Amino acid sequence: MTATEPAASDATAIDTSPQPAPGATPPRTPLISRAAAELVGTAALVAIVVGSGIQATQLTDDVALQLLANSTATVFGLGVLIALLGPVSGAHFNPAVTLAEWWTARRGGAGVNARELAAYVPSQVAGAIAGAVLADAMFGEPLVKWSTHDRSAGNLLLGEVVATAGLILLIFGLARTDRLRFAPVAVASYIGAAYWFTSSTSFANPAVTIGRAFTDTFAGITPASVPAFVGMQLVGAVVGLALVAVIFMRGKATHAV
Repeated sequence: MTATEPAASDATAIDTSPQPAPGATPPRTPLISRAAAELVGTAALVAIVVGSGIQATQLTDDVALQLLANSTATVFGLGVLIALLGPVSGAHFNPAVTLAEWWTARRGGAGVNARELAAYVPSQVAGAIAGAVLADAMFGEPLVKWSTHDRSAGNLLLGEVVATAGLILLIFGLARTDRLRFAPVAVASYIGAAYWFTSSTSFANPAVTIGRAFTDTFAGITPASVPAFVGMQLVGAVVGLALVAVIFMRGKATHAV
């Protein structure tokens, strides 16, 4: 025995715990932890969006600079949240993403089941509302004041279809090509870009849309505009999944005769 080889008794002392079989799926995080991650993550995301919007309007009257500040804060904040909470819950923070995953799982792919769906979506909505209230509290605004920012124009609704379809295409395209490790950068970058290239400034998220109705600030949306926005986001999710199915179609294996 060399000096670098541990004795048999030492080896036993080092590792006595049962080990999973090679290739076994590691145990999943408890559902309560995943729901909590979705609640906290969505709350933080909305607090970033609303808070940076309030800060921007207090610092400048230039709307372009306000949007630049708002989008920049969202890009960095969202990237950090995905990196932090992705390993726990998948960092959906978005009922459209969760519903798309549930549909994918029903079709035989990876995703959440009905029980997880029922835990994730209410957590995301509750988190979004809490995040808006928190942002208002930090900046001395009324804790709850319905937004008066009307966003009912048809071109804005089209923007939500485009923004949500692109988001779903990106996330599920990364999954299909085994590149989800790039999600923190890719998803945050897409949302930052969509702030500028879509007419609606890319809400692309039903929970965030509901939360932003609770604040009458730069990032708000009037409650009357929420149902149409959410409806178009769900349409966008369907379009996104259809694009994933066509663009990332799995080929059939061929066998030599």
